[in-house]
Amino acid sequence: MENTDNRPDSYRVLIRGGQGEYQEKKSRFIATIRKCESEQEAAAFIEEMKKKYWDARHNCSACCIGPRGELTRCSDDGEPGGTAGRPMLEVLLGAELRNVAAVVTRYFGGVLLGTGGLVRAYTRAVQEGLKNCVIGRMRAGVEAEICADYNGVGKILYLLGNAGIDPVSSEYTERVALKILVPREQMGELRAKIVEATAGQAEFRLGKELYFVDKEGSDVADFSQRNK
Repeated sequence: MENTDNRPDSYRVLIRGGQGEYQEKKSRFIATIRKCESEQEAAAFIEEMKKKYWDARHNCSACCIGPRGELTRCSDDGEPGGTAGRPMLEVLLGAELRNVAAVVTRYFGGVLLGTGGLVRAYTRAVQEGLKNCVIGRMRAGVEAEICADYNGVGKILYLLGNAGIDPVSSEYTERVALKILVPREQMGELRAKIVEATAGQAEFRLGKELYFVDKEGSDVADFSQRNK
């Protein structure tokens, strides 16, 4: 199925946020990472962290919003320019994460770290935070219903199994109706194979397009969906 809306076929997101810590010459760097789907959510999260860690020297931040990372923001919050927010953002971008925000809280340890030391510390803090997050992949998909007679259902289920697709629901009456959710890039090939295997007897009814969370690489059991 052709991608006509210029949205990516997939992108990485947080299933569950996390926190990590890094220490450098007695300074503590506490990274808190959270899923944020809008600039407003990210701003509220950053403000929340500033209130929580009101006694810290700095609360630096970075966020990347949108399936293609259309919106990025970062703040050094009083650290020398380019030593905190930008390195934090580079870690998020390097991990290919979208709809995510990170705040690194610094408690000053009394020793100046220098430009290189600050860049290293803020980078490492975010990396430590990501280690404690659960990351999944949002994939562009299409809802579809396949209707076939009982002679063809075995072949259809075999092809779906090979494609790693489990029916969302099934109804067995005079004919068999299977509802499936297919990654957008697989739809054309899968449809052609099913039509060929059933000699054109299977009917395809396409539904809405949406993004869904890929189970692969996630320890979350729920197969949650989010409409585009």
